[in-house]
Amino acid sequence: MDLDVFVAAHQAQWARLEALSKRRKLTGAEADELVALYQRTTGHLAKVQATAPDPALVGRLTTLVARARNAVTGSRVAGWRDVGRYFTVSFPAALYRSRRWWLPIALVSLLGAALIAWWVAAHPEVRDSLASPSQLREMTRPGGAYQAYYSDRPASSFAAQVWTNNAWVATQCLVFGVFLGLPVLYVLAQNILNLGIGVGLMASAGRLDLFLGLLLPHGLLELTAVFVAAGLGLRLGWTVIDPGPRPRTVALAEQGRATIGMAMGLTAVLFVSGLLEAFVTPSGLPTWARVGIGVTAETLFLLYALVLGRRAAAAGETGDVAAADRADLQPVAG
Repeated sequence: MDLDVFVAAHQAQWARLEALSKRRKLTGAEADELVALYQRTTGHLAKVQATAPDPALVGRLTTLVARARNAVTGSRVAGWRDVGRYFTVSFPAALYRSRRWWLPIALVSLLGAALIAWWVAAHPEVRDSLASPSQLREMTRPGGAYQAYYSDRPASSFAAQVWTNNAWVATQCLVFGVFLGLPVLYVLAQNILNLGIGVGLMASAGRLDLFLGLLLPHGLLELTAVFVAAGLGLRLGWTVIDPGPRPRTVALAEQGRATIGMAMGLTAVLFVSGLLEAFVTPSGLPTWARVGIGVTAETLFLLYALVLGRRAAAAGETGDVAAADRADLQPVAG
């Protein structure tokens, strides 16, 4: 095929397609013309690729076809409706569908933290290996490091710091899942170890009630968000190992979109947790009231994930992006 002759024969059609693709409003006749030229130019691109794949011409026609396709199919702009759908359908559905991962992780992690706490509280030599006696007294005394942590900074800046730190931990769990989930286990173990040591040290000093009164108002929701992130990260890692009946690339794309998409929802959950930690935990409310607020927040989250999520999942929602926003996939033989 003579490319010069081919370009000269179709140049006017391509120029017309480009002009129509840039218009914001088209008449009925122009819309029909746009579709016809788009289909014709797609054929031109396929012919050039098959018989005379000139890089410059292929690149030009590829760009033109892509622009025309957007004009034909229309581009969709995300809006508040998408945000509402995410928090009422997609996010709870993803939480519910991944419950077999994060609920067992939560139970095992809390059990592990309890065992670590017992080990620290029951064995003085373990406590001595962690810090000197004077440092331990400073941490566990009334108004000491554990208690002052929640009240020695302005609440607003403390909330921002807590939110940023927790969101980073959750994001690590989500993203690291692609590495077979191994870094997720490390991040999770670090958090559980710190929790167990804190509980054990305060229990050994006879101040466990104070510590739990400081931890539970925000910690229930915060830990649950971390467990969810860890569960989703491990699920993504397992998808790398066992993609099921789907091609591995397709399975990873679907699970990866759902997993990374969870970051926004978990960030919102951790934002609430950060507010509780900054404004409720150090407040002058009675311990029962502060703990009650934390239990209420945790209960609402579990109802959101397991009840609303169950309804969304039963309706076929997977937590992935809407079908209109996914790439078209070529059918493959199973």
